[in-house]
Amino acid sequence: MKKFTKTVISATILAAAAASATPALAKNVLLKTPIAFGSHLPALGTPIVWVADQLKLVSDGSLKMKVYEPGKLVSPKEILGAVSSGKVNSGYATAGYWQGKMPAAALFSAVPFGPEAGEYMAWMYYGNGLKLYQEMYDSNGYNVKVIPCAIISPETSGWFKKPIEKPEDLKGLNMRFFGLGASVMEKLGVSTTQLPGGEIFGALEKGAIDASEFSQPAIDQRLGFQKIVKYNYFPGWHQQATIFELLVNKDTWGKMSKGQQAIVENTCKASMTNAIAEGEAMQFPVMQKAKESGVEIRYWNDEMLNTFRSAWDEVAAEKSAADPFFKKVWDDLSEFRKGYDLWESNAFLPRSR
Repeated sequence: MKKFTKTVISATILAAAAASATPALAKNVLLKTPIAFGSHLPALGTPIVWVADQLKLVSDGSLKMKVYEPGKLVSPKEILGAVSSGKVNSGYATAGYWQGKMPAAALFSAVPFGPEAGEYMAWMYYGNGLKLYQEMYDSNGYNVKVIPCAIISPETSGWFKKPIEKPEDLKGLNMRFFGLGASVMEKLGVSTTQLPGGEIFGALEKGAIDASEFSQPAIDQRLGFQKIVKYNYFPGWHQQATIFELLVNKDTWGKMSKGQQAIVENTCKASMTNAIAEGEAMQFPVMQKAKESGVEIRYWNDEMLNTFRSAWDEVAAEKSAADPFFKKVWDDLSEFRKGYDLWESNAFLPRSR
């Protein structure tokens, strides 16, 4: 009996020791999530609201997310630092916002003449994309777990006050532009600024900028661009697909159970599907309405597209030479795309215009 009692006590002590060596898991998790885009903006802000609803439902309430509109807790440009420091435990933005700190960040947001959504996700999930994405944050000392959490298909190429027929027509323009595409436009003589969406209408109205790109037609329409500028150009060579990220503080992530982590990751994967479906479904009625109200929908001529492409090739080479990690990511994505091209060039029907 004494031997049995000693065995039970020893087992209890060992179990207690093992438990104390394992970080305590949080039974319930509340992700306080400032967002970079207003929740009223379809396909930009709506996906994270959908994620918040689904997390609570799928986890039976053990995982909750409270969404904070832009600027309510921290400004959009401060989200990465705030999540890393633990000021907030999560945030929703796009990696292109951090390219000033990490040049390669833009490659995880949108790539000029880059992959469409299906190819982008293929590289992200089944190539080296997601591994490199996390490596970027880790190697730069950010205490965050990154999870792709929405994706949209092409944006418009921009809204202009006058027709753009040749490269010379761009010179001297002041234009709101985002990401790597801004570097391309600057090579072509455009002065660019990255205004928040809510400030673009006023800047166009006052003449502070001559032109702007922002997002897809359904989103641009919410911001009223069509009331001021009437030339809307396609295709969106600068953003054929755009990825949005959920950042979670690593300390918070580490306290979540494996099941909770899987729920977050798989809900974000589901959001990728939901976001692109939402974006694809809502564009054509808005474009038709814009045409009826006097907007001219134009497709860039070959000269302009070739000019944009040549300038992008120069930008990619310059950024690769200047930053080793940008080169690492760019080379990996380029290699993946070379392989994918065998599939893409044979599998899909040509698009009609």
